[in-house]
Amino acid sequence: MASSPTYLLLVALFALVSWQAVASDPGPLQDFCVADMHSPVRVNGFVCKNPMDANADDFFKAAALDKPRVTNKVGSNVTLINVMQIAGLNTLGISIARIDYAPLGQNPPHTHPRATEILTVLEGTLYVGFVTSNLPAPNRNKFLSKVLNKGDVFVFPVGLIHFQFNPNPHQPAVAIAALSSQNPGAITIANAVFGSDPTISDDVLAKAFQVEKNTIDWLQAQFWENNQN
Repeated sequence: MASSPTYLLLVALFALVSWQAVASDPGPLQDFCVADMHSPVRVNGFVCKNPMDANADDFFKAAALDKPRVTNKVGSNVTLINVMQIAGLNTLGISIARIDYAPLGQNPPHTHPRATEILTVLEGTLYVGFVTSNLPAPNRNKFLSKVLNKGDVFVFPVGLIHFQFNPNPHQPAVAIAALSSQNPGAITIANAVFGSDPTISDDVLAKAFQVEKNTIDWLQAQFWENNQN
């Protein structure tokens, strides 16, 4: 029999591997599980409708992702196709987005709490980057960035703060992103911190950002527009 420390180590390793196996969207246990949006039952995801009632439209959307979108005041527009638009994505662990960038526009710093993102530039140039988490050292809050051109691909790891910026003052840019969740979620950092409802105490934010409270009050008074469609 393994010694007690060895046994405990094996148990810990098994628990870690098991946790990693369930750390993303749960895998399907059948061919598909088309979301029943009208079911009163609440689960982590959506209840499956009867597979005998499934049809091709459950897996289709005329999304017109080849068409340009109007950008907002930060100069971007994210058109996300997730389980809310295609019910057949339920339990399949994937979604897709078209991102349009105006000249000098950006998809501001944000995070996807439930998904890794892989982004491909279709048109133009993008300056992109992400920041690692607080721990462990020596990679604490390390910033990794890259200038991408048409056809280039970049990965943003799950949960990490990242952004994209179009450095061209004259030409727009377009990208397609795939995300490893049927519902990746998005938390735009500035919107969440300064545009929450109700607002976070300016005492808290002034201390956190080490600025005067009137600076926080000014930031909270701005209109924090959402670029997610």
